[in-house]
Amino acid sequence: MSRVLVPCHVKGSVALQVGDVRTSQGRPGVLVIDVTFPSVAPFELQEITFKNYYTAFLSIRVRQYTSAHTPAKWVTCLRDYCLMPDPHSEEGAQEYVSLFKHQMLCDMARISELRLILRQPSPLWLSFTVEELQIYQQGPKSPSVTFPKWLSHPVPCEQPALLREQGLPDPSRVSSEVQQMWALTEMIRASHTSARIGRFDVDGCYDLNLLSYT
Repeated sequence: MSRVLVPCHVKGSVALQVGDVRTSQGRPGVLVIDVTFPSVAPFELQEITFKNYYTAFLSIRVRQYTSAHTPAKWVTCLRDYCLMPDPHSEEGAQEYVSLFKHQMLCDMARISELRLILRQPSPLWLSFTVEELQIYQQGPKSPSVTFPKWLSHPVPCEQPALLREQGLPDPSRVSSEVQQMWALTEMIRASHTSARIGRFDVDGCYDLNLLSYT
């Protein structure tokens, strides 16, 4: 499926002090990063990619446009997504991450703003953020390709012109030819003589119905 990069403006992170441990240096355990799309109309979000930097948990809220008479509302679409499984190791600390719309908890249509909530409850990692953030929307759909129904009988408008000259099978004969192949297979299985067709015999001769060569 094609995707298109959405131009965005990533604001600087804002430190919060809610719900996480503060270190001896006063570093916060929660950061908020707001993302706006000043040059894009509300769109359907397809994918979010970024490089993690020591963030343990990620939540995402989106602001969805409804109508001109109704204020846009904030909705939580991802809650406490784990980026570092073990707070005592660096597993996942600096990996690239892709999040798709089917992983979200809500509909990702008509997005006008996005908010990332980063948490690092462990005092082992004093600095954390996300880098190289990119937002994608769904690109134009590829034109569907229609294939002739060879095992059925398509109407005349579905049959390509000059069918035989193109080297394509005749749909009116495919079914009968398949039946003939099946019947021939059963005959070969039932006939010991016919089973030798196409095989070398004991004398090194190639037996093909009464024709042979040495």
